[in-house]
Amino acid sequence: MTADPVLGILAEAKRLAQRYRALTGKPLGITGEVAEYEAARILGVELTPARQAGYDATEIRNGQTFRLQIKGRCVLEGSKPGQRMGSIDTKKEFDAVLLILLDGDFEATEIYEAPREAVIAALTAPGSKSRNERGALGVSKFKSIGVIRWQRAA
Repeated sequence: MTADPVLGILAEAKRLAQRYRALTGKPLGITGEVAEYEAARILGVELTPARQAGYDATEIRNGQTFRLQIKGRCVLEGSKPGQRMGSIDTKKEFDAVLLILLDGDFEATEIYEAPREAVIAALTAPGSKSRNERGALGVSKFKSIGVIRWQRAA
């Protein structure tokens, strides 16, 4: 997969995003794309064409196609707890959600997976407006309902 020209472009984009953050203190909005390619690179999932409704990648499990929605979150050193993931549209088709956590250099540190049923249950639980109306789970909540699929070596 190292010969993939998209990975070369992504490596350049990561460097630009790092420089942009250093100069402005703000993130450059590439976290989602980086997360998708990190999932493909690390887990070997097959990315779907752009704008596929409901899921971003597929994986063959026990001979069946498994549809994965991919979310990314850049967690900086000393960042506040309570960070949220991007919205999850439960009306779309998917079998599980992957959360790719990235460091300040946009390198994957951990990948979590939660099944559709657990995600929907967490999103529809009474309480939080951001959960119930916007479909946004907190990173810590997602970790608690998911399992770790990969972790960077220390």
